Amino acid sequence: MAVSVRHKAISVLAITGRIINEVVSFVIFSILDLLDFLLCFVYKVADFFIEAEWKPCYCSSTKEAITSSGKILVSEQGESKIVRLCSSKLQLEEISDTLYSRPSLVSDVSKSTVNELKRLKLEGTTFQFCENMKKGTVRSSFTVNSTIVEMLQGKIGGQQAHPVPRWSDCDCKLCTSWSSSCKDTLFVHAEGAKDNAREDVLFIHGFISSSAFWTETLFPNFSTSAKSTYRFFAMDLLGFGRSPKPTDSLYTLREHLDMIERSVLEPYKVKSFHIVAHSLGCILALALAVKHPGSVKSLTLLAPPYFPAPNGEAATQYVLRRIAPRRVWPLIAFGASIACWYEHISRTVCLLICKNHRIWEFLTKLVTRNRIRTFLLEGFFCHTHNAAWHTLHNIICGAAAKLDGYLETVRDNLKCDVTIFHGRDDELLPVECSYNVRSIIPRARVKVIENKDHITIVVKRQKEFAKELEEIWRKASG
Repeated sequence: MAVSVRHKAISVLAITGRIINEVVSFVIFSILDLLDFLLCFVYKVADFFIEAEWKPCYCSSTKEAITSSGKILVSEQGESKIVRLCSSKLQLEEISDTLYSRPSLVSDVSKSTVNELKRLKLEGTTFQFCENMKKGTVRSSFTVNSTIVEMLQGKIGGQQAHPVPRWSDCDCKLCTSWSSSCKDTLFVHAEGAKDNAREDVLFIHGFISSSAFWTETLFPNFSTSAKSTYRFFAMDLLGFGRSPKPTDSLYTLREHLDMIERSVLEPYKVKSFHIVAHSLGCILALALAVKHPGSVKSLTLLAPPYFPAPNGEAATQYVLRRIAPRRVWPLIAFGASIACWYEHISRTVCLLICKNHRIWEFLTKLVTRNRIRTFLLEGFFCHTHNAAWHTLHNIICGAAAKLDGYLETVRDNLKCDVTIFHGRDDELLPVECSYNVRSIIPRARVKVIENKDHITIVVKRQKEFAKELEEIWRKASG
């Protein structure tokens, strides 16, 4: 009887807590919707006075935004692409619709107002262009607004590029070291066998992180035998750490993959390799494995962000709501919601934290008396808002519809071992993500680590994890 009463009390408390969380979240995020709307105008004015140019953003109710340096965003119902103007051809790249379509109270009101105003005006000049597939079939068509027509007629060539860095980005030596280099490649930390290395290992970090996530944890803990057998490559992804952070990039899947190939596979002549990837890096790892199916010897994924969308629901929008549920609790969900839903609030966070990261790092060392290593903070701070915003939407959300195909290709066309690690206490990406992957790839082995979360699945258990990786590589090569 007492047990039954206790269970009922717990259920009532849980329901009450959920209701309070939803009510408070609705109020807080309604205020944030309004704040982001107002910050849009603040940054337009600031950009104009500081850089003498309006900074395009995704607040427009229309599905178009013009970036810079010859890139145009166009869209049609169901898909969005970048038109990249080259000397002899137009290149199309897919982007995520979550960049410009994130429903909110303020956006819905402003959208309806704009639509009413548009009815009183003449429609802009439009035209369509088609990209023909091989054998003469039509691949896709787009409707382009008159503003883009004018740009195509010659205004692109004279458009001024944004300065590097932008006024709201950090200009310290660490964050801008790439701009003084003549090489347009990623920062790569290479260790291990110098000569006669039998195999190579690629380490791909997650969102707002850096190669230090691996080099400060795993690399010192690999055995002497492993260091004489393998070459280890940990790169800072495009837009993060000490890698290039171009202001005119939209950080699409193709751009990230091209940079990994150009920075690691080609210069180091990597032919056959193992992949170890964390969080967002798992998406890049799967895409890389599908692109090089005969080269991958093993695939180790840590906390893969895989949420299969229900039938009839857009995968991009579904993933956005899963990783950023617009809730104030838990705090990690609140932080993810700020990063995903609010372009200008997240830019303000970057302005306050990333631009002033030297101050925050100094305060951290002062408070802790320099007793803790700050490589995680350095990885978190060393990025630009443009890089984080576009990578988040174009990779985690934008690649959501592709993941089913990637996983099926790994299952059917690749023979490599697939191992998945996930922290039981991961509040950002639940354990179900890893089991979702195994539902597509039955041979995948899922190992859930008790009492570990999204970060401590590696940090604080690096010695054990280094041994587990070496065992995975030995079996794959056996």
